Amino acid sequence: MPNAPGNATAGKHVPASDFKNLPVTLEHVKAAAATIRGSVLVTECNESRTLSEICGCTIWLKFENLQFTSTFKERGALNRLDALSPDERRRGVIAMSAGNHAQGVAYHARRLGIPATIVMPIGTPMVKVENTRRLGAEVIASGKTLEEAGEFARAHCQAHGMTLIHPYDDPLIIAGQGTIGLEMLEAVPQLDILVVPIGGGGLISGIAVAAKSLKPDLRIIGVQAELYPSMYNAVNDRHLPMRGDTLAEGIAVKAPGRITTEIVRQLVDDIVLVTEDQIERAVAMLIAIEKTVAEGAGAAGLAAVLAAPERFAGRNVGLVLTGGNIDTRLIASVLTRELAREGRLTQLVIDIVDRPGQLAAVSALLAEAGANIIEVSHQRTFSDLPAKATLLELVIETRDRAHLDDVLSSLSAAGFKARCS
Repeated sequence: MPNAPGNATAGKHVPASDFKNLPVTLEHVKAAAATIRGSVLVTECNESRTLSEICGCTIWLKFENLQFTSTFKERGALNRLDALSPDERRRGVIAMSAGNHAQGVAYHARRLGIPATIVMPIGTPMVKVENTRRLGAEVIASGKTLEEAGEFARAHCQAHGMTLIHPYDDPLIIAGQGTIGLEMLEAVPQLDILVVPIGGGGLISGIAVAAKSLKPDLRIIGVQAELYPSMYNAVNDRHLPMRGDTLAEGIAVKAPGRITTEIVRQLVDDIVLVTEDQIERAVAMLIAIEKTVAEGAGAAGLAAVLAAPERFAGRNVGLVLTGGNIDTRLIASVLTRELAREGRLTQLVIDIVDRPGQLAAVSALLAEAGANIIEVSHQRTFSDLPAKATLLELVIETRDRAHLDDVLSSLSAAGFKARCS
C-alpha cells in the first residue's frame, strides 16, 4: 500500500564510500551553500507546538515559502546560473517550469544580467505566470504538461543557442536544493525524519545527499500527490496512473529525472502518496495554525504526517514548506471547503409552505440554536414541490459538526424537514 506505515526509527544506512559514486556529494552541496550565501535567505526552521500536539510528534517547519520568490527553487537556479560561462550568459538561458523554478531562474537571471526565457504549460496558475513576467523573463505558454513544455524548451534552446536550466535533473540544481538539508540539520540536529515533497526529485535528492552524509540514520520520506505518483512508480516498479488536476501542481511531474531517480532509489527510505482532500486539509491547517500560506506542493509533507501519524509518533520530524505561490481565489476555495468538511459551513435545503412568516420562523429557530445565516435563497420554479410550497436554501455557519447536528434536531422538532445538500 502506498501509505502503509513503516518503521520510523531507522533509515537506509548507506556506507560513506557509496556517496562518492553519486553524481552529487556533500562537498557539492557545501560548495552550493557558499555560492548562494548572501543572495538566498537562510529561512527559519521552527517548531510548531500546535501541529506537534495534533500529530503526536515534534514538527519542525522549514519556511521556504518565505524566500523572495516564495519558493526554494531559487537555491538550485542560482547555483546553476552562477556556473555559466561569459558566453553562455550573453546568449541567455531557457527553462521549462510550472511556476516556481520559473521564478527562481527569472529572478536570479535578472540579478546577474542574463536574458531568460521560461516555457510554462498552458493552464499554469496566473499568479505564477504574472510573477515570472514581473521578474523580467519572457514567458512562452506551450504544452499541456511540464513534459510537453520541456520538449518545446529543448527545441527552442537548440534553435537559439541558449542554455537549458533544467528544473531538477542537473547536479548543480540538485546540489543547490540540498542546501536546505544542511540548514535544517544545523538548526535542529536532533531531527529523526525529514518529509519532503517530490516532483521531479531535485529537492529530495539534494536533501537526501546532504542529510544522509551528515546523519546516516536519518529517515527521508518522500511525498507525492496520489494523482501523479511518478517517482513512486519508478522506484517501486509500479504503474499507477497519472492524470487530472491536482492542487499540488508544483509536483505534478509525469517523468522524474534520471539522476534524481537513482539518488532517490539509493537514499530515500519511503515514498507515500497523499490525496487531494489531505493536501487541502494541510493547506488550510497551515493558514489557520501557522498563519502561513503554502501552495499544495508545499503542504504535501504535512498532509503525509496527518494521513499516517502513527509512523511519526514521538519523533522529531522536519517538513519543508517548499513554496507559497497559490492563487488567492484557490486559497478561498480551499478554506471554504475545509469549513464545510468540519461542519462549520453547511448548505441546508428546507421544504416550506409558501406563505408569510415561514422564513422568519426558520431564522428564529436558527438564531436560538446559535447558527449564523450566511446566504438565503428561495426556489419556487425549478423544484418538484407543490405550487403552494417553496424550497428554502440556506448557507449557515456552526461551531462544528456536533453543533450542526443540534441545529438540524431543532429544525426537525419544529416540524421543518431540513437536509444538507
